[in-house]
Amino acid sequence: MRSARQRLDLTQADVAERVGIATEVYGRLERGHMLPSVKTLRRLCLVLNCSSDVLLGVASAEKPVAVAEDPPEYGERPEVRRVLRTLRRLEPAQLRLISQVAGAIR
Repeated sequence: MRSARQRLDLTQADVAERVGIATEVYGRLERGHMLPSVKTLRRLCLVLNCSSDVLLGVASAEKPVAVAEDPPEYGERPEVRRVLRTLRRLEPAQLRLISQVAGAIR
């Protein structure tokens, strides 16, 4: 897992975010201290662009599998991605308030 992540120039936090798991959980997966669920393994394969056999260590690296294009926010700076994650969890009224504050400081 580590070599696949490093090949893509991603941090553990980047992979965890894209997979939808906590960075600490991804670290334990990468170190082999726990096994991923089938759902998480599938997401890891897509994000790291490799097969489940490679990630689980039962095969060597091979030709990369086709993956869907990353959402546009993956190209953003880490601090922008953190703000986006926070905004996605807000209630509509909270979003309106944040929008007003952002409009006032532009």
